[in-house]
Amino acid sequence: MTWIAKPNVNFPGQTKNELGLSLRDYEGVTSTLCAGCGHDSITAAIVQAFWELAVRPEQVIKMSGIGCSSKTPAYFLSGAHGFNSVHGRMPSVATGALAANRDMVCVAVSGDGDSLSIGFGQFGHVVRRNLNMLYIIENNGVYGLTKGQFSASADPGSKAKKGEENRMQAIDPVATAITLGGSFVARSFSGDKEQLVPLIKAGLSHNGCAVLDVISPCVTFNDHDGSTKSYAHTRQHYHPAIHTDFVPPSEEIKARYDEGASLPIELHDGSTIVLKKVDKDYDPSNRVQAIGYLEDYRARGEIVTGLLYIDEQLEDMHQLSNTVAEPLSRAAYEDLNPGRDALKKLQETLR
Repeated sequence: MTWIAKPNVNFPGQTKNELGLSLRDYEGVTSTLCAGCGHDSITAAIVQAFWELAVRPEQVIKMSGIGCSSKTPAYFLSGAHGFNSVHGRMPSVATGALAANRDMVCVAVSGDGDSLSIGFGQFGHVVRRNLNMLYIIENNGVYGLTKGQFSASADPGSKAKKGEENRMQAIDPVATAITLGGSFVARSFSGDKEQLVPLIKAGLSHNGCAVLDVISPCVTFNDHDGSTKSYAHTRQHYHPAIHTDFVPPSEEIKARYDEGASLPIELHDGSTIVLKKVDKDYDPSNRVQAIGYLEDYRARGEIVTGLLYIDEQLEDMHQLSNTVAEPLSRAAYEDLNPGRDALKKLQETLR
């Protein structure tokens, strides 16, 4: 794959953060995703969040698996460290990286196919271990790189572009993360930057595994009449699906609505999904209430967005494993390899 570098142009008068960096300093290469893809809106929100937090790019590690979503890390923080893992195995690589250097800021971008199918077991365990990372799921309900098959987040009754109907139950990543004992769980919509940027900043600042599910419409394979994207949607218009490999440019979809409000979002084909932003008096610290709240609005065909659950008292992986405070990457060789006698003594304790 050939990456398209952005021209290095410094425009006069650009606003700088406290590190003296502009938004351009947090960008990556030019996106090769389809025009109008929600993933690019998420990229813009990530860039904005890191710039506002004034995090040094070289302090960040970017992780991804396989899929359209996993191309995203190339499009932000070109000065950061990055690793594109095999399909569904990103959490293991992230665990190893943070075990070696706990001082790094980790942002992982995955998809509903990457995290909820082949990587479902890995997703569950990284939440259970409460690894200190921001785990973003770009959720579009399909496998976009392999011509739009249903993913595990597609709702029963939803239809693919060629007309076949999904009859399996959907996996809801936020409900799953909450029931697994996750310490930070949120959902947003790629077009709602006013909500998405603060949630990304909160997830990056959280000590533990912050799961952020972002509904991100696929303009190529899952933006047609009969598609539910992974949740029950209200369809208002019929749009015949035409199989084609040509994707016409589309405008990115944006949304703005108040706390407690529900908002129908018209997609590129004229069909509609309904987003529900949590009420102002919603308590995100009540795990049981959060699950009930999600199920209530799922039955109504509405997608709940916002900070859904948080527990700041849960210990992260390093606290649970009682690891040393100094990053292993900077530890002395003698400490990492104390010798044969130390190994023999350790083995004696296991008898």
